[in-house]
Amino acid sequence: MVIVITGILAGMVAVFIRQPVDAYIDSARRAALTDMADTAVRRVARDIGTALPNSVRTPSADTNCIEFIPTRTGGRYRAEPDGTAGSEFLDFSTADSQFNMFGPPSGAAGQQIAAGDLIAVYNLGIAGSDAFVLDNTSVVASAPAWNAASQETTISIAPRLFPLASASNRFHVIPGGEQVLVYVCSGAGTSAAGDGLGTLYRLARTLPYPRPAACPAVPAGTPALASSVSACRFAYSPGPLQRYGLVSIALEIRQAGEAVVLQHQVSVENTP
Repeated sequence: MVIVITGILAGMVAVFIRQPVDAYIDSARRAALTDMADTAVRRVARDIGTALPNSVRTPSADTNCIEFIPTRTGGRYRAEPDGTAGSEFLDFSTADSQFNMFGPPSGAAGQQIAAGDLIAVYNLGIAGSDAFVLDNTSVVASAPAWNAASQETTISIAPRLFPLASASNRFHVIPGGEQVLVYVCSGAGTSAAGDGLGTLYRLARTLPYPRPAACPAVPAGTPALASSVSACRFAYSPGPLQRYGLVSIALEIRQAGEAVVLQHQVSVENTP
């Protein structure tokens, strides 16, 4: 009799406890989904913020990926000699192999110019001035040399005749290890159980990298940036004067029928 009564009481208590427990589980799952989506979107936005001017693009037939050329740092090059020894200027009339940058090289980790990096000048993203096909880039030959007397840094590059000079004498440095970045959602969709089937990946590619017609295939073993992706969309809109562009990111992550949707926009500076 005691066992029967205890079972009845336990069943009654379980009815009242089940709802708060289910609510806690749903809340924990929702928080985990939100954290995963937010981390992924922030990573994408941070990388896009370093994009070389006029390099952000999406394949014409696919909105599940976005690609761009990242930059490590940049600076202003000397455009004319000043009559002193060592005032190396960037010559646009011949294949030049050395020029001076105003100021010292950056001391911040991850922003230091190194051999193997690429120098890009006045990237417009059009034929004749497109870094994706190496129209306006040259490889850094050695580590920059700082001249304390002139307050300038000498950068040695592979001999290159750059097609166009920058109106503001600017150049950008493309990291040699990650010359192109591609974010791609693969297999986005929803299963019968209400779980997202897709995965968001971050891929690194090398230059030259002509515009693809569709998102690239993801190599086996590539680590995932986010899983359980049910929908994903990237869009890029250049500004009316093309000085700025706008990247729109929409990411939906779904588990057990519960979905978290994040939308984010990133402003891109396109002044080369």
